[in-house]
Amino acid sequence: MIVCHCTQITDTEIHSAIEWMRAADPQTIITPGKIYHALGKRADCGGCMPLFLDTMRHSASLGVAPPILRDKTDSMKGYEHEGRRKGHRVPKRSSAV
Repeated sequence: MIVCHCTQITDTEIHSAIEWMRAADPQTIITPGKIYHALGKRADCGGCMPLFLDTMRHSASLGVAPPILRDKTDSMKGYEHEGRRKGHRVPKRSSAV
């Protein structure tokens, strides 16, 4: 399946790059940028990033995921908001003439 249409990167290439990096250095932190670099490509528009990250998450060789790849739903259980009060509003700007 093509993950990045701009650079024609497939899910197989992402998994292969992760396995190659993990074999070369078991302790390395694998990021999307490192995968693009390993494939000799650069990110273009960024529209593929959610699918790219999801593909990385499902790789058996990824190991410990950096914070950007961790599933936020588990760590945010019990939180209904971002720490704002219920009545939080952005203050209105006064128009100075």
